[in-house]
Amino acid sequence: MNLYTKKQLNLSFNNSTEIVDCYRSLQVDYPKFFKMDGLSKLGFLASEMIFRHDENRFMPREDVAVVCFNRSSSLDTDIKYQETIADNENYFPSPSLFVYTLPNIVTGEIAIRNKFLGETSFYVCEYFDTTLIFRTVMNVFSDKSINFALVAWIEYFENIFEVKMFLVSKEKTDLEFTVKYLNQL
Repeated sequence: MNLYTKKQLNLSFNNSTEIVDCYRSLQVDYPKFFKMDGLSKLGFLASEMIFRHDENRFMPREDVAVVCFNRSSSLDTDIKYQETIADNENYFPSPSLFVYTLPNIVTGEIAIRNKFLGETSFYVCEYFDTTLIFRTVMNVFSDKSINFALVAWIEYFENIFEVKMFLVSKEKTDLEFTVKYLNQL
């Protein structure tokens, strides 16, 4: 089966403030954004940019999967949460942080916002492994009900704030989804 890239986006920020500033510049009305952890904000922001002008947006879609990857999982939030429970004398566990101590929350935030009802998954790997990403996406499309997959590498840890996001489709475009394509990212 051949797959194609319909849309793609590469974003990089110097800090978390720039992510929030970019979100505000898009004039998106989604107050829940400000409750999200940094990883979810970054993935959410990229998805807003990818789907900004989609005429079918916000209609329930069972044919769209969300598949994300990174190398640091949710470590940024994990460290912040650990700080709230590390000291028995100053013990203040934060439920709002704990919610985000799983990296797959970002896929859920994107799916909920866009009403995607297909598979959502998040994979943690040592590096931007193009072969693994390609095989995983091909496997997602083995489910015949899936026509699109929103695929992303989202890294939010230790002053790295970057996302590579692309919409993969069965619909033919000029850009075939291949390992070679991924290597060029």
